[in-house]
Amino acid sequence: MRKKALILVPIAAVLLAWAQKPAPPPVDEVLPKEPPAQPIPFNHKLHVDKAALKCLDCHPIRDPGFQAGYPREAACMGCHTSIKADSPHIKTLAEHAKARKPLPWAKIYAVPDYVWFSHASHHQDAGIRCETCHGPVAEREVLGKEKPTNMHSCMKCHAQMGASNGCDFCHASQ
Repeated sequence: MRKKALILVPIAAVLLAWAQKPAPPPVDEVLPKEPPAQPIPFNHKLHVDKAALKCLDCHPIRDPGFQAGYPREAACMGCHTSIKADSPHIKTLAEHAKARKPLPWAKIYAVPDYVWFSHASHHQDAGIRCETCHGPVAEREVLGKEKPTNMHSCMKCHAQMGASNGCDFCHASQ
């Protein structure tokens, strides 16, 4: 029994010292250098400046509020039946609208499936502006990811805003 104690005590001491070591600093997310290719070009700056569109005009947050949606092609055609209707890109848009087939937009911002994220709780309940997480989209002709969506950046924001940083706040406890 004494031999076991002689072996276990140093091992326990090493494990205790290791467990008390500070966690390594978080690694910042490496953002893509280039925006993803999209099925048709879309200039957010032009649509905000010329049509005075707001984020939620095109990206509604429908119940249950987990996602901000993509614009319906038919809504775009409300203006584009007469504006740039001869453009090959608008013709592609019109074909999708007629077939009621959504354009295959490449996602720019996403969180992993194991993370609980709600646009409704962030935007509608907490009053966080879209630009906080997505950057100055209204100033961009081409959209790329310019803000990180990793755990470190989310926890930093939660700390600044006084929101919970408990694991089960964003991750399922099962």
